[in-house]
Amino acid sequence: MPLAPADPMSTSLSVGIVAPPWLAVPPPAYGGTENMLDALARGLQRAGHEVLLFTTGDATCPVPRAWCYPHALGVGTGGAADECRQVVEAYEALRDVDVIHDHTLVGPLYACGFPERPVVTTNHGPFNAILAPIYRAVGDRIPVIAISRHQASTAEEGVVTAVIHHGLDVDRVPVGEGEGVDRVPVGEGEGGYALFLGRMHPDKGVDIAIAAAQASGMPLRIAAKMSEPHERQYFDAQVAPLLGASVEFVGEVGGAEKFELLGAATCLLNPVRWAEPFGLVMIEALACGTPVVTSDRGAAPEIVDNGETGFLCQSERVDGLVSALHRVPTLDRAKCRAMAEQRFSADRMSAEHIEVYRAAIGASGRPSSVVPTGDVSRDASPDVAASSDPLVPIARVPSAA
Repeated sequence: MPLAPADPMSTSLSVGIVAPPWLAVPPPAYGGTENMLDALARGLQRAGHEVLLFTTGDATCPVPRAWCYPHALGVGTGGAADECRQVVEAYEALRDVDVIHDHTLVGPLYACGFPERPVVTTNHGPFNAILAPIYRAVGDRIPVIAISRHQASTAEEGVVTAVIHHGLDVDRVPVGEGEGVDRVPVGEGEGGYALFLGRMHPDKGVDIAIAAAQASGMPLRIAAKMSEPHERQYFDAQVAPLLGASVEFVGEVGGAEKFELLGAATCLLNPVRWAEPFGLVMIEALACGTPVVTSDRGAAPEIVDNGETGFLCQSERVDGLVSALHRVPTLDRAKCRAMAEQRFSADRMSAEHIEVYRAAIGASGRPSSVVPTGDVSRDASPDVAASSDPLVPIARVPSAA
């Protein structure tokens, strides 16, 4: 959906963010989309905008929140009806905001029934045979944001309104409600190991990472989500037999532990077999000063500067990965950190989203207005819970600083 340029002189906005119900925001460990939503909500609030995040009751993102599910449902455990309820309840709770930013799959289809309401959506997955028809159906009415130029290039013409790379709040590592270290730590790579960080899936190339690390003589640590049956099956068949003194599985990590593990790594080894739409883990590594050795496909060339902040390789060519692992200690870790700050900050990401929000509001003809303060949890359905935490009150009550 094409949009006219936004008005840069407009006042602050009230933004409703709809998160999927599968993981909390931020997630306790694995969860690229939820980590991005946490950074976006914080960034929007820091820029002076009102934010209401519709998430799950166990979320800790320190902005005003509402929910219908008291706990995240878990990846791979819910169905269409669960997401439908999340969306219907969210749109009711967010009915007075200036613009809704929907990150679910069902939401944009539901939003077409409310043509007077400005709604923006982001596709966090590929424009493949499953998802492309969804965005084709809504693209002429709802602005669709892509998360990389490569991902956008695979969409049908006219579907994508804007490309906005993910961002990271490099000034803060969230480790709990209102807590965190001052800045993402810049590591020295003192651990001397390569790190695989992601989920236990063939597309992520864990077995390739093991083969490359073993051939190079560099120790490998594997930190991966492994909660679904197919992830366990892949681990048992392809990964567990290869574990040993130089290849260690450390489990799933998150928060400060994740950044400490990244900072001590010589590099992030990320030999994915598919064209990832983005790859948040790569900018998390760069923020820690850790170079990235990854595949030359998907969004990776938009994130990694080959020969400067990492190396782009063919994932099927183990010898190329081995060569990169031998050369990666020569790269400047300070440059990696600087690149994360300059190109992948949460503030940059938030500002670019605001431009899309303003344009969507302008296209709808609806005037913007700042959301009033006051507890309005009573406006939601009876099953929409209100926060009992006085530091992070629910709905449109201002959040703690």
